[in-house]
Amino acid sequence: MTMYTYDTVSQAVKGLKERGYTIDFNMEEDCIVCHATPLKLKPDEFEIAEVHRYEGDSDPGDEAVVYAIESKQGQKGILVNGFGVSADSASDAMIAKLSVRR
Repeated sequence: MTMYTYDTVSQAVKGLKERGYTIDFNMEEDCIVCHATPLKLKPDEFEIAEVHRYEGDSDPGDEAVVYAIESKQGQKGILVNGFGVSADSASDAMIAKLSVRR
């Protein structure tokens, strides 16, 4: 299995898109959604294929996590979410699903 590493959020997004993760997901309280399509996924409808975490050197607002998401139907996309003070609100199920594991 190939391990991918990226130095910045923008490099991670570009690299994932080049590898077929083309849907842009946004976080809602109990699901992730793509506003360009009617796609809406609950925590039990997708898996996290990769996680890339970035910490800002001087600005906590620069902290982010990039998730490579794969739905059970084979759709592939990206969710970029802040963490710490900039994290979006989410249900307990979404928090558990998106917990960063090393």
